[in-house]
Order: sequence, then structure tokens, then C-alpha cells
Amino acid sequence: MNTLVIVLIAAVCLVCAYALYGRWLAKTWGIDPKAETPAVRHKDGKDYVPTDGWTVFSHQFSSIAGAGPVTGAIQAAAFGWLPVLLWILLGGIFFGAVTDFGALYASVKNEGRSMGLLIEKYIGKLGRKLFLLFCWLFTLLVIAAFADMVAGTFNAYTEPGVLAEAAQVNGAAGTISLLFIVFAMVFGLLQKKFAFTGWKEGAVGLVCTVAALALGMAMPLIAGKEAWVYITFIYIFFAAVLPMWLLKQPRDYMTTFMFIGMIAGAVLGLLVAHPTMNLPVYTGFNNESLGTLFPILFVTVACGAVSGFHSLVSSGTSSKTVSNEKDMLTVGYGAMVLESLLAVLALCVAGAAAAADGTPAAGTPFQVFSNGVAGFFQMFGVPVYVAQCFMTMCVSALALTSLDAVARIGRMSFQELFSLDDMSKAEGWRKLLCNTYFATIITLAGGFVLTRIGYSNIWPLFGSANQLLSALVLVTLCVFLKVTGRSNKMLFPPLVIMLCVTFTALVQRLIALVKAYQAGSAAFLVEGLQLILAVLLIALGLTIVINSLRAYAAARKNSETTAA
Repeated sequence: MNTLVIVLIAAVCLVCAYALYGRWLAKTWGIDPKAETPAVRHKDGKDYVPTDGWTVFSHQFSSIAGAGPVTGAIQAAAFGWLPVLLWILLGGIFFGAVTDFGALYASVKNEGRSMGLLIEKYIGKLGRKLFLLFCWLFTLLVIAAFADMVAGTFNAYTEPGVLAEAAQVNGAAGTISLLFIVFAMVFGLLQKKFAFTGWKEGAVGLVCTVAALALGMAMPLIAGKEAWVYITFIYIFFAAVLPMWLLKQPRDYMTTFMFIGMIAGAVLGLLVAHPTMNLPVYTGFNNESLGTLFPILFVTVACGAVSGFHSLVSSGTSSKTVSNEKDMLTVGYGAMVLESLLAVLALCVAGAAAAADGTPAAGTPFQVFSNGVAGFFQMFGVPVYVAQCFMTMCVSALALTSLDAVARIGRMSFQELFSLDDMSKAEGWRKLLCNTYFATIITLAGGFVLTRIGYSNIWPLFGSANQLLSALVLVTLCVFLKVTGRSNKMLFPPLVIMLCVTFTALVQRLIALVKAYQAGSAAFLVEGLQLILAVLLIALGLTIVINSLRAYAAARKNSETTAA
């Protein structure tokens, strides 16, 4: 089948979903453009920062469009491209975008509260503590998986002392990443001083982006994977503690220019070359390397269809920067459907790169996607080195933008886990645990330990935990909508399906790890830590679900509105 046809069908479905289903949700729940948002009401210059809609959308999309849509879609294609495409579209429209928009909506309507605090309000204090612990463990998985990906992308060596063939490209991409941080802070300071808006903001952001790319390509930093692991963790430490306006927002804004260029290159390449989808349509229910289509397809595609991590971004950072409620639909629903389109593009690029007999292209999903789109750029006359540097930076930025967001969210989850309403009367040990720098160090230390396992071993647990997190968020949204007198029926199908998918996947993983120990092939650092995390995630997930369902049954419809 022609890949261009697949992309066009997907684009039409996603655009229509935004225009029809997304707007119907906004109308059903209620949007008030005249309402004062938490960003305006609680402006503090650090977390609560009133921001224009495009910048908030850039932050949301850059943060959620991590490694998932590329890695997940290409890995899951082992089951065939058709089931992956169907799940990306159905999941993105009716599961992921609804969850993301719902989390943002609930948070904005509740003073910008994070999901943990929303759970305390609508489920109870025990639910909040358990959810925050679950979130914190989940952020460790994300930090470990994505930091390992980033370090591997910038690694200039195939083995100690042996330079890789793409060493200069990888080194240049790493340098561009470091310069991006510097220019983002310069951009943030300029924006703070001069308050650029419209085309002026776009022009300054684009100049900073091009400058980082040009200088980085001219000065490649050749370093090994271990060195890049340390550099990555130093960066996400600062991203977790610095004010949003100084680093995170301007970096996300600049990164969006790169993502637009990457997506445009992929679309134009498919439009001009319109290669054939060489991957098989369907390979069967059982796959030798991945397992069974249910539930593995769903947890492998992950962020391209639905992701609990997105809800943490929606309620943790984006809700504190939305300056007008009318922007919520674009930020919450729109960013997700654009990510689903990115997942479709990744699937089509992988299909075009596969051999005529259906054999997938060699390399990691990142490499397959990067090389494929770089080939499209070369087709338009872009020099090979420039195309390769740009795409290597783009795919690493997919992981980096999620990394800095999840590091901040992990820090906040750890702080909220031990915080009290009145911290002035808290014990010394509690104040220490809630200290911004201490909480960040503890969070990053946990993620660093898990990087020793490696991304390929972390990914199965990440996918399952990620989807379970989305189910837990959906339960909370059901209670919120019920007590505020809003319709919640559209949330029940995704909630039930996600619970079935995630618990099945976690139990399957648990059984596989136990069998590995029984066979004597397990190592504590790899399988042992996975086993401990799997048991914790299952236990926490079950407890939270049961507690939440009880709270839902006990909640009185329209009670919050009546009380107000």
C-alpha cells in the first residue's frame, strides 16, 4: 500500500476528531474564556506563569512527544502495520486526547492542582499518597529509559577506543543539545525583559534555534555513552529546579521549530516519493519476540495512542501556564492528536525503509526513523551531514523534552508525597525531603540506578506502567466530572479497556521474570529490579483502583456545584 494514502487517511481522521469530538467535549464540559485561570490568579514567576496559547502548546507538545510515538509505533509494527495504525488512531482520538484534555481541564478548574492533589480532593488522602508513590516510581522508569536513549544517540564509540562511523554526526547532535540549553536561557532572559509576542517572539526563537544548529554542527563534541549519561543528568537537574520561563518554556518553544521541520520533512518526503509500505499488513496474534497482540501491542505503542505521563504534564506544568481557558482544547486535545500523527509518520517511514519482502530495516527505531527522514531531506538537496545532524538532534530532542519534564514532575511528586498543608510547622526531616534540591537529587539518583538496566529492559515496564497511569487518571476524572455535574460517560470505555490491558501486561511480565529466576537465567540488577518494580506497580495500581472505585460509588452527583 502507498504510505502517502495512509498518512492522508490518518491526517483526515485526526483533524476531524479535533474539530468535531474535541470541540464537543469542550462544549459538553464547559469552557469560559472570561474566567481567571490559576496562572493569572497565582502568578509567582516560577511555576505559575501566564503564557500565550502557542507557547503553552509548544511546551505541551514538546514535553509529551517523547521517544514513545517513534519507538513504540516502530517496535509494535512486528504485529503488522494495520493493527498499529488502527490503535494509534482510535487510541489517540478516544483515549489519549480525551485523557490529556480532561487532566488539563480538571487541573485548571482546580487552581492548577497536580493530579496527586486532585486525587486527594476527589478520592482521598490515602489515594493521593499511593498515587504519588506510583507516579514517582513511574518517573524513575521514564528517566532511566529516556536518559539511556539520549546517551546512546550521542555516543561516538561502538566500543571503548573505537569510533563509530557516525561519530561526528552523533557528537554534533550532542553539541547542538548543549547549545540549545544555552540559547534557550538567553531566549528566556530576552523574553522576560522585552516580553516579545507574535512574530517577534517567533523570530527570536528561530534565530536562537538556527544558531544552536549551525554552531553545533561546526563543533562536534566526541564523547562516549557514559560521559553523555552524566551530562544528561546534570541538564535535567537544572531543568527540574530552574523557573519555567528561564529554561523549560523557551527550550520547548525552540524545539517545536525543529519538530515542525522534522514532521514537514517526513510529510513532504512521503508526498514526493510516496514509497510503498513494505511492512506486512498483519503477522498474526502471536509474535515470537514481543508476545501476544493483546495486551503487548497496546503497551508497546504507548505514547502514540494514550499515555498517563501526558496527564502529569497537563496537570503538573501546562495547567499552571494557561492564561485563557479557550486555549485548553488546543493544548490538551490538539497536542495529542499531533503526536498521534507523528506516530503514523514514524510507522510509514519504517515501512518505506523495510525491504521489499517485509524485513524491517536494521537498527534501533530511532535510527530507522532518523535515517529515513534524513534521506528525504537529502532528496531535496540538503547536504548529507546537515540532514543527518538535524535528524539525530530531532530524535534525541524527542527524548530530552520528555526527560526534563518528567524530572520536574518526579521532583514535585516526591515533594507532594511528604508535604503538609502548613509546612512551617513540619518536622525537620519532612522539610528536608520537601526541599526542591534534595527531592530532585533523590529522584535523579533513582533514575540513574535504573539506567544500569538499559532502555530495552526498561521499556516493557514503562509501557505497562504508563498505560496504567492513564487508567488511574481516568478514574479520578470520572469522579471530578460526576461531582461537578458534568458528563463522564465518554470516559468509561477507555477506563475499562486500559485497566484490562495494563494489568494483563504487568502480570505477564511478572510471570516471565519469575520463570527467568526459576530457570537460573536472571541477574539481580536487570531482572531483579524489574521484578521488584513490577510487584510494586501491580500492588499500588490495584489498591488505587479499588480505593478510587469506592470513592466514585460514594460520590454524589453534582455535589460540588451544589455546595458552591
